[in-house]
Amino acid sequence: MKRALDFGLALCALSAFAIPISLIAVLIRLTSPGPVLYWSRRIGKDNHVFWMAKFRTMRTGTPQLATHLLKDSQNWITPLGRILRVTSLDEVPQLLNIILGNMSFVGPRPALFNQDDLIAQRTAYGVHEILPGLTGWAQINGRDELEIGDKVAFDEYYLKHQSLLFDVQILALTFVKVLRRDGIKQAGEALKQSPTKQAA
Repeated sequence: MKRALDFGLALCALSAFAIPISLIAVLIRLTSPGPVLYWSRRIGKDNHVFWMAKFRTMRTGTPQLATHLLKDSQNWITPLGRILRVTSLDEVPQLLNIILGNMSFVGPRPALFNQDDLIAQRTAYGVHEILPGLTGWAQINGRDELEIGDKVAFDEYYLKHQSLLFDVQILALTFVKVLRRDGIKQAGEALKQSPTKQAA
């Protein structure tokens, strides 16, 4: 049932937001060299690797690391990319991953292929047995600000309390969090900096 709801809702969302998606794609091409979409290797259900789509917010050649692990990370983010990250619009292409079946609307956020600590802890607690999500319980309880252990604890809680009602609650809270820009550390700090400070 969850798969059917994911598939139908993702198709509806892609259709409803076709014009804004197209506009963002054009702006990305006009404001920085490189492709519109960025595909990264992520860890999915049962620790299988899949390719996850995002609107490209980083300059071409950026190392495949979590943003907070990059040296001078703000210098890698494009001007438009900062806006896309703060508004979470960079995540919209993951609707394609939901349609393909390697992601759900709600679940643990998929780890990068090289986030070994996170992958190991999720595996130890059985979190790897469920599909990763566009948003999740950990996302609305800290997002970028969470330590790995805390993130896995929230993921485990979701694993043990999954339900349609819980998913609806998480989606609703995600919408509120996005509007408030809560828990978004890297891009938010970049927007507050002056151009001179960013280049320093």
